[in-house]
Amino acid sequence: MPVITMYTKPGCSYCDRAKALLSRKGQIVTEIDIEAEPQRRDEMIERTGRYTVPQIFIGDRHVGGSDELHDLEVSGELDGWLGVSKAAPREPERARIVIIGSGPAGYTAGIYAGRADLAPVMFAGLRFGGQLMLTTEVENYPGFPEGVTGPEMMELFQKQAERFGTRVIADDVTEVDFSRRPFLVAGADDRFLADAVIVATGASARWLGLESEARLVNKGVSACATCDGALFRGKAMAVIGGGDTAMEEALFLTRYASKVSVVHRRDRLRASKIMQDRALANPKIEFVWNSEVDEVLGDEFVTGLRVRDVGTGEKRDLPLEAVFVAIGHEPNTQVFRGQLALDPVGYVKVEPGSSRTSVEGVFACGDATDPHYRQAVTAAGTGCMAAIDAERWLAAQGIE
Repeated sequence: MPVITMYTKPGCSYCDRAKALLSRKGQIVTEIDIEAEPQRRDEMIERTGRYTVPQIFIGDRHVGGSDELHDLEVSGELDGWLGVSKAAPREPERARIVIIGSGPAGYTAGIYAGRADLAPVMFAGLRFGGQLMLTTEVENYPGFPEGVTGPEMMELFQKQAERFGTRVIADDVTEVDFSRRPFLVAGADDRFLADAVIVATGASARWLGLESEARLVNKGVSACATCDGALFRGKAMAVIGGGDTAMEEALFLTRYASKVSVVHRRDRLRASKIMQDRALANPKIEFVWNSEVDEVLGDEFVTGLRVRDVGTGEKRDLPLEAVFVAIGHEPNTQVFRGQLALDPVGYVKVEPGSSRTSVEGVFACGDATDPHYRQAVTAAGTGCMAAIDAERWLAAQGIE
């Protein structure tokens, strides 16, 4: 078995996801906490040329970060790197209800379906926990008057779902067949024939789409301030976006940054008033209004941003060393194309006032269906709806 080394830090959800995947494969990970041992941060940068965690080594081979580990798993190459044999495909198990995706919607569906004695199976995904795994502080979810971090909340949600009998599998769904019942739902290792399915796959962060951005990801470009902000302590940073997520990222980064530049393409923010007020009042945050990113500057690491005024076309350079992208999300529904009715962006279409999709027996909830609200509390509410809709539908089919 190869020695697996991971540079990590507390509160890094990407680190947790990578460890969960390797643990599922029976691997032991040696962690190097770059906050507890600051000198190891320099070692990590020297070995990898990267400023983001996690950084993973299998033996002497540098894998990269969590996303690259995930890509190796999806491509089927990871088992070869680990020196383990690929298991033969299992015969599908039968389940009354399969939930695809975790996060507030999926876990709430699991809680309700579990309490209804439906023995739900949940494909939580390798990127389990949804967008809240990248959220530093949740202050607007009822029942947490002092606030709670996103990862802590998702841990509580999962424990509650498991308490009522939800079986949680840390695997991505790679194939579905909704053309006949029971429905096939399959991942890399597990396959199920489900009487009913709940889709709760959420949404993922959207990138700018620039070549320079892609080239400098993990080298100063990130979509997770919680994970990577502390690595740029004392440096100038930028946040791209104008919504609540962007303001939350900017405020969090002021703990570490010498200055945070918020680049927004309009002359006013889209964020909620309380988040606007906090950001506008923070002396470490400056706003670059009516501007779009033209290029991320730097050869090996980020050295700045080139921004363009959307009115005049004038360009100017902002010297900085880290860029955090917070410009919205796109639904994680690619596996359902051709299986469910989707809108032009990719959100699953549901009947108004319900969670019913275009396929009888398949229900959907959370951010995979919601381009408007995208809040943890609304996702949880629709997860409840989906479980109740599925329970009643199963009962109508004579499946208790």
